Amino acid sequence: MKQQFFRLIILFFLGGLAMTVQAGSLKPGACLSYETNGNKAIFNCENNIQVEVEDMGSGILKIWYDTNGFSRNNESFAVIKKGDPSARLNVLEQPGSYEIYTGELIVRIEKSPFQIRVFDKYQKLLMEDFQDRGFEADSTKMSSYKTLKPGEHIYGLGEKNGPLDRVGSRFKMWNSDKPCYSANEDPLYKSIPFFMSSSGYGIFFDNTYKTEYNFGEESDNYYSFSAPGGEMEYYFIYGPTYPQIINRYMDLTGQPIMPPAWALGFAQCRGMLTNEQLTRDIAKGYRDRQIPCDMIYQDIGWTEYLQDFEWRDGNYDNPVKMLADLETEGFKVIVSQDPVISQANKRQWQEADSLGYFATDVRTGKTYDMPWPWGGNCGVVDFTNPKVADWWGDYQQKVLDDGVRGFWTDMGEPAWSNEESLDRLNMKHHLGMHDEIHNVYGLTWDKVVTEQFEKHNPNTRIFQMTRAAFAGMQRYTFGWSGDSGNGNDVTNGWKQMEAQLPIALSAGMCGIPFWTTDISGYCGDITDYDAMSELYVRWLQFGAFNPLSRIHHEGNNAVEPWLFGEEAERIAKKTIELKYRLFPYIYTYAREAHDTGMPLMRALVLEYPDDSEAANLDSEFMFGEELLVAPVLEEGAAFKKVYLPEGDWLDFNNPQNTFTGNQWIDYPVELETIPMFVKEGAIIPQMPVMQFIGQRVDYPLLISVFPAGINKKASFNVYEDDGETNNYKSDVFVKRKIQCLTKRTGLEIICKEAVSNGFAAQNRNLVYQVHMAKKPASVLLSGKQLKTFKLKKDENILPDTIEKAEWSWDEIAGNCFIRIPANFADQKIVIEN
Repeated sequence: MKQQFFRLIILFFLGGLAMTVQAGSLKPGACLSYETNGNKAIFNCENNIQVEVEDMGSGILKIWYDTNGFSRNNESFAVIKKGDPSARLNVLEQPGSYEIYTGELIVRIEKSPFQIRVFDKYQKLLMEDFQDRGFEADSTKMSSYKTLKPGEHIYGLGEKNGPLDRVGSRFKMWNSDKPCYSANEDPLYKSIPFFMSSSGYGIFFDNTYKTEYNFGEESDNYYSFSAPGGEMEYYFIYGPTYPQIINRYMDLTGQPIMPPAWALGFAQCRGMLTNEQLTRDIAKGYRDRQIPCDMIYQDIGWTEYLQDFEWRDGNYDNPVKMLADLETEGFKVIVSQDPVISQANKRQWQEADSLGYFATDVRTGKTYDMPWPWGGNCGVVDFTNPKVADWWGDYQQKVLDDGVRGFWTDMGEPAWSNEESLDRLNMKHHLGMHDEIHNVYGLTWDKVVTEQFEKHNPNTRIFQMTRAAFAGMQRYTFGWSGDSGNGNDVTNGWKQMEAQLPIALSAGMCGIPFWTTDISGYCGDITDYDAMSELYVRWLQFGAFNPLSRIHHEGNNAVEPWLFGEEAERIAKKTIELKYRLFPYIYTYAREAHDTGMPLMRALVLEYPDDSEAANLDSEFMFGEELLVAPVLEEGAAFKKVYLPEGDWLDFNNPQNTFTGNQWIDYPVELETIPMFVKEGAIIPQMPVMQFIGQRVDYPLLISVFPAGINKKASFNVYEDDGETNNYKSDVFVKRKIQCLTKRTGLEIICKEAVSNGFAAQNRNLVYQVHMAKKPASVLLSGKQLKTFKLKKDENILPDTIEKAEWSWDEIAGNCFIRIPANFADQKIVIEN
């Protein structure tokens, strides 16, 4: 339904036409007839309203209300899945209803008044229109109302403030530049109109306008979603589990791309990090102190003009040499992009203006004059114009050829286009007016950046991190949560940091598995580093479990770890090293995110949906399936209140401490403590601490084994690929399957490789760290008893070389260490009681 649909509604009202609807609204009324066409059924209703139900396969239904032959202004920006038109949708007509059977679902449609109900194949009601309000429209908006069941929970909408469970809240989609946003502010930078219900389904509302969501705020009986323009077209996505819903949402909108392996290390930035000497000094600071780091960002001022991709004169003596030197030290440099051309950049501005590459002002037909917070007034590059792509790609390739390794696309809302900026609605893009394009503007930009990167740099994995986005962003880019922190008092940013955790978890549920906060908070001047040190440490401890950990702050506020005092530096180094040690575990779950859409940081409800305590728990998270992390978010904390779900849990920091699940505990903490727990029956692969990812390719694996109960198995498939190319999309990788079976007589451990498409797997020495209650009687490798060795105090448990298989017992920690050379890695180990 285009804008003319709403003009039609207004004419209906002005003309005083008699309609069998409630006063002030238009509804389908009664269904008069139906017709089928392949995998679609079209129901013809009163008031010239038609309803199309399309079986997309895989438990997904498209439901579309229209009065104009089911045409859109634009094809969907987010949906890539196509239904099978050769399939046949069968409709069974009953006296008062129609029924559609899809295999997984039953759709029952009441004839009068028109109402849609969706059941699973066992006749369990999943979703239903609320009374006759499945569709209604007036002169301002169109809406769909659904029944809200007692006790129903709703999650989603991406990066949104507030509790994880959205019931009782209202939200709006309008990508907004909100520096120093409060813990309750809405809208923020991204628009992801996808949510999930505890009743076993999700809904993706495929509308790019300023949509609104009311999840039971005005009534306990229903929730609604609405839009002032565009189409009432939404997708019902069956699960019934949350992981299944997320996976099918990925099927609908695209699989997440994997970042380069090095992007899962740590990154350093600041607002005024825009010159060569400072960049070199920061790199030297990290390497001199042996604090791991992989990336250094350059913020907006790295270039003289927006956005000519030319290094700023006077700031960089020899940027090509700088990039090459940093690369030899293991640093990748990422530079910012803005989606505009400054008018002061006369040559490029005139070029783009003459080619028609800017959004225009509908009042004048000329380039829209956009105020911009950096570099003066600008032209807004119209990335919806297909001719822009190659032009922009050639420009951005200049710095990639210099040695830059990726981009962060900033200010793509576009900035200074919040709700109050009504003049922006006069912008006309190639594909439509700004009210339609605003929320997808950043997505169209990120699409161009990635597709042009891949065109110029074939089979190279892109790194691109974005602030403003729409559903489907995962096909092109990664995310960060924008300008968080307390701008008035930087040391009082505890609430802002705390609010980042549910934002991260909600983002992960909705197709943003690779994400980061700005560690330290972006906002506020730091005048007292000692006063800031506790908050800095706690933010970094949380940020270490963000897949794309980036330390960043505004202006020239330096936030390198060594600036906050010796204790903070020591803790920061230890925390960063923990992330690097966990890289094999993290990278394995990065692959799972690509395959399934499941995030690395997981709300507990994703793993424990039947646990009532997990339903709205946003102060902790699962990191993958095996680890539970509960970062300390409170100033001066002596304890962290942690909920442990079902099962038995071990303290990752001290595995001799065990806890029974289904309970809250008060976990004592010091400043250096990150409360972490591991499931009994888990295997956690780790590697030696390196100064950057890939510093050593033949590193040994540390396999921490937390055995399961008697007759049960612990297992983990360690994933590896080349870390740089897109060959992973063709399943070129290796997985090492590690399994530990617990018997009454002891343990059996097996490591086997499953190679896909001929990936050349690196031979690795293995060190098993098996957590046990008592010293083994013996350890056998392929039936032969191994000799013991004495583990010396402070000895590296992951030595550079392992010449023979042997084992040792650590009485204090309760660890059995078994060293296995690479050539024996696939042989069975037996640990006898």
